[in-house]
Amino acid sequence: MNKIIGPKRGVSLYSYSGEFGITMELEDCFKDLYDMGACGIEILANSHIDNYPELSDEFVEKWQHLCNKYEIEPVEYGHWLDTRLYRDRNLTLKECLEMLEQDFKIANKLGFRILRTKLGVIDDFLNPVENWREIITAAFPLAEKYDVVMCPEIHLPTILSDKMVEDYVDFIIKTNTQNFGLNIDMSVFQNRFDLSELPYPDERHSEPEELIPLLPYVKCIHAKFNAMDDDFNEMTIPYPPVLEILKEHKWNGYLISEYEGLNKDVPGYTSHELRKHHVMMKRILGY
Repeated sequence: MNKIIGPKRGVSLYSYSGEFGITMELEDCFKDLYDMGACGIEILANSHIDNYPELSDEFVEKWQHLCNKYEIEPVEYGHWLDTRLYRDRNLTLKECLEMLEQDFKIANKLGFRILRTKLGVIDDFLNPVENWREIITAAFPLAEKYDVVMCPEIHLPTILSDKMVEDYVDFIIKTNTQNFGLNIDMSVFQNRFDLSELPYPDERHSEPEELIPLLPYVKCIHAKFNAMDDDFNEMTIPYPPVLEILKEHKWNGYLISEYEGLNKDVPGYTSHELRKHHVMMKRILGY
C-alpha cells in the first residue's frame, strides 16, 4: 500500500493498447511503470486478464508476483456492464447482477477496490441506461460483500456541470453508500482540440474549480493526456490548476495516466510520452 497522503501517480494499461500483446507483455508494462516511478495500475479486464472472464490460479499468482516485484498497487479495475448485449432486448436485472458479481469476484481476488464500471449508454452524450439506479442499488449487497466501489466515468462529451453528474451525486447522497463514486476523466477540462485523436466539435469543457464540490465523491481520476511538449507540458488540458486544487483540498487518490494521443503503435512512443507526463505531474505535485 502506497503511504503517500495526497494525489498519487499511476498508469492505465490502456495507454499501451498499440503495443500490448505485440511488442509488450504484462511484465514489460510493470517494468515501465516501475522505471517511471508510478506506483498504481489500472487494467481493463477483457484486455489484460488471460482467458477473461475466467480467472486462473496461475494468472492470480503471476499478478501478485508482478505487483510485489515492481511495488505496484492495484488501483482501478475497468469492466463493462453490457446491458445491450443482445440485439432484441436489454439484460434483465438478474443477468446484470450476475455479470457484476463475476467482475467483483475477479477484482477482489486481484486486489482492486475501485472499479471503473462502464454502464450501458443510450445516446452520444454517454447518458446511462434509464434503470441504472435500480441496477446499482440491487448490486450494493454484492459490492459490500466483495469490498468494491463502482465508479462511472465522467468523460467528454459529458462535463462536470451536466445533469448526469448531478444525478450521480444526488444518488450517492440519498443512498449514503460507500460502494458507488465517481471516476473523473481529465478530458472534461480539455480546452484545446486540434491536437487530440478524438476531436469534439462543440468543444465544451469544465473549469478546474468545478471539481472542488465533487471531490468528496471522486474515488479515482483518469489523468487523460493527448500531447506533451518537450518542456513537459500537456498542451490540451490545464493540468497545473487541477493538480493544485487536488493538493490544496488534500484529495487522497490516484491520478491514473491514460495516453490518448498519436503513434500508440510505434514501439516505445507511448512509454516516452508517459514518462514526460509523469515528470510533469511530479513537478506539480512535488513528489
